[in-house]
Amino acid sequence: MGNAIQEFNDYRARMNEVILGKQNKVINRLFNLDTNAYAEGALSTKTKEMLGLVASMVLRCDDCIKYHLEKSYEQGVTTEEMYEIFAVANIVGGTIVIPHTRRAAEFWEELQAQ
Repeated sequence: MGNAIQEFNDYRARMNEVILGKQNKVINRLFNLDTNAYAEGALSTKTKEMLGLVASMVLRCDDCIKYHLEKSYEQGVTTEEMYEIFAVANIVGGTIVIPHTRRAAEFWEELQAQ
């Protein structure tokens, strides 16, 4: 696994453990709701991850983008599909999304290389 990917996953796991370990009912329920929102349902988990990625790019959340890139990769999203996702995000979000697309493309390349 690429260093950037491993560092992101290690940090995310460590900090989630800290946050969830505080047993704040609202935060724990929010995390649970987020997990359940991406579960298989009327929409496939692959579709939900692609939707999550577009939303994350438009909202310009780099951590969220990395998370959904990795989940999309795990769901079998192809590079051709990924660049269509990038295109939709840029059309919806405008040119301010371009720097996030650059970082997303870099992370996607790392995922492909692992």
